[in-house]
Amino acid sequence: MSVVVVGDVLLDVDVVGSAERLCPDAPVPVVSDVDRRVRPGGAGLAALLAARAGEDVVLLTGLARDPAGAELRRLLADRVELVELPFRGSTVRKTRVRAAGQSLVRIDEGDGSVPDEPIGGSALAALRSADAVLVADYGNGTTDNGSLRSALSGLPAEVPLVWDPHPKGARPLARADLAVPNRSEAAPASPEPAEAAAALRRNWGCAAVAVTTGAEGAVLVPPEPAERFTPATAVSGDVCGAGDRFAVAALSALLHRKTVADAVSCAVDSASRFIADGGAAELSQRTAEQRSGSTDALELAARVRAGGGRVVATGGCFDLLHPGHVRLLERARELGDALVVCLNSDDSVRRRKGPHRPVLTAADRARMLAALEPVDAVAVFDEDTPAGLLAELRPDVWVKGEDYDRRDLPEAEVVRRFGGRTVLVPLVDGHSTTRLLATGS
Repeated sequence: MSVVVVGDVLLDVDVVGSAERLCPDAPVPVVSDVDRRVRPGGAGLAALLAARAGEDVVLLTGLARDPAGAELRRLLADRVELVELPFRGSTVRKTRVRAAGQSLVRIDEGDGSVPDEPIGGSALAALRSADAVLVADYGNGTTDNGSLRSALSGLPAEVPLVWDPHPKGARPLARADLAVPNRSEAAPASPEPAEAAAALRRNWGCAAVAVTTGAEGAVLVPPEPAERFTPATAVSGDVCGAGDRFAVAALSALLHRKTVADAVSCAVDSASRFIADGGAAELSQRTAEQRSGSTDALELAARVRAGGGRVVATGGCFDLLHPGHVRLLERARELGDALVVCLNSDDSVRRRKGPHRPVLTAADRARMLAALEPVDAVAVFDEDTPAGLLAELRPDVWVKGEDYDRRDLPEAEVVRRFGGRTVLVPLVDGHSTTRLLATGS
């Protein structure tokens, strides 16, 4: 089934370190031993959570053509189908500085928003084919778009529509089957969650409103004449992203024909488990700048494209180079003006090949590849596939050996989306790393 997530995407950045002393010139902690991690935020996090739950997800959102936007495309590329809406300004980025499990400060940057312009045929087609729709509003203009609101209002009655509102966003449509504001978002209507839910339902005209109350659970109106309270299991942890988990779980339950009351109960349980399992931080990855060689590879690809050239990419573990590898690289380089090798990190190789691989570290493998004449740049990726990295590189040609089937290459679809093509080239018989390790020849 197809789930469409509509809303504002932002880049969440966690800067996590240790704080063991105060700054000498101000009473503030000094954060050291920093680890910087990124993940999709807003509607991007909701889409990622829906995809992890096994749904086929289409994300309708606006993204800037800037480094933060490129990072988001990488993070989402192999998980969801991205349909971009008109967008102006820079990508919104929210950076949390944390130490000892506590947030010390959050820095908000970026001014991008979706203007009130036609959303385009691809977005309209995605909504027409949706089995369920989640609006994840983060106040950056998406829900103010008249064309989008008209399309959402016209969804068939059998398509569940869940609306996660934002104080800076547009009011939810009366077409919504369920709106899910949190307590602070509902507070202007009434400080009491049940009264707020009833007032918002009357004001918005939607079928039901569930006000989430954090660790306490959620209050749903209707049923009438009394509200329904669903308690939560007491858990501790980082609550960032719990609201998105709640909205996704509620939508999934409605999609599978549960009642609204049962959907809210499922969503409360799902949000509690999400917090107990580590919350949104468990979905974070290293930034593009931290991935070995990726910045140089991206700059190279941009220069080649700017000069009218063709960028070629290939990828793999390349553990113990052999003549088959070299011939693959030579043939790949013949297809364009620059060749970027997307190299599996050590952790990625271990997940594919087992605990005794790789034989050589990523740094050593990258160094040997970079020394070969056909190779212009090497970029290391941590994920199971290079789809995210390819979404940033945007090569004209993606090359793999003929032992692969295009249907077994999820990254091929990513390359196709931005106009590239996948080429399978013949292999040199009798050469493989596995055979080298087994026989020594």
